[in-house]
Amino acid sequence: MTITLRIILVICSILSFVLCIKKVKQAKLKTADSIIWVIGTVLLILMSIFSVAVEWISEKLGFMAPVNFVFLVMISFLLIEGFISNMKISILDEKVKNLNHYIALKEYREEKNEEKKGK
Repeated sequence: MTITLRIILVICSILSFVLCIKKVKQAKLKTADSIIWVIGTVLLILMSIFSVAVEWISEKLGFMAPVNFVFLVMISFLLIEGFISNMKISILDEKVKNLNHYIALKEYREEKNEEKKGK
């Protein structure tokens, strides 16, 4: 892995780590959600510091260049994060749908009660 790529990885990792911590302090990101981002940044830092290990692993797995292995790890990380986010969105979507049904039923019952009182 070239020194340029290693420097870029460290800078990006540090920036994303600082951004993650800043958003947690501003209460714009939950601590539980920030854990996966902290793990990702630490993983990037470790891969940039221990580039010999990355080269060895990428060679054993048959990658043409260590940078391809780094890209694979990061893409896999982002796919997992996207999947987890989609699961949370699906759960929230279901909760919103149930809440809409609850509100509609409550309004319907209130209308029926008003009709009975009016007669």
